[in-house]
Amino acid sequence: MPSYNLEIVNTLNYFIAENAKTARAHLKTMGYATISSALIEEIEKHAARQNFIELLKPCLNGYNMGLMSDAGCPAVADPGADIVTVAHTVGIEVIPLVGPSSILLSIMASGFNGQSFAFNGYLPIEKSARQKKIKDLELIANKAQQSQFFIETPYRNKQMLQQLFETLKPNTKLFIGVDLTGSKTFAKSYTIEMWKKQLLPELDKLPCIFGIYG
Repeated sequence: MPSYNLEIVNTLNYFIAENAKTARAHLKTMGYATISSALIEEIEKHAARQNFIELLKPCLNGYNMGLMSDAGCPAVADPGADIVTVAHTVGIEVIPLVGPSSILLSIMASGFNGQSFAFNGYLPIEKSARQKKIKDLELIANKAQQSQFFIETPYRNKQMLQQLFETLKPNTKLFIGVDLTGSKTFAKSYTIEMWKKQLLPELDKLPCIFGIYG
């Protein structure tokens, strides 16, 4: 993380996060000095958007707050987006802090079109709906030459990869990015035909992002 981010984090007492335990662990790795006094509110306890204003009360009372994600960037494929929306509506200034993003890292590492790309978040869980979505993304990637990126829940990575192999055309390019910036980083692009001849990376329970390009 940039040193500026760490400086800002250490000035905060109030945080909003998906999971307080995960947030505390992350703050600890960031060198947060007073971990025992950090006040962390969980988004899930205020699931309805109309209740999010409750989470932002410290801001409305004049205190700065930090919004944290369990993984990735806050508000990107993340429930924090709704918090940001509410913050804007009540006049709270929102300042994004730069950090590693698996989406941009994947675009950089894939060799796919970096001038026209789309991040599609999570694809449908149901197999037939997911297959249709994969075909739709492949069509866009080929016709519009637009790179298509998406993610999956770590424990479903293997099923996703198998369906990509079954659905995509042999000459369609597939990028697989695993544990980017982590200890098991893997980032490769091959056609589907070539992927089927490769030793596949370990995907189980690791954060992963996929990309499709024509």
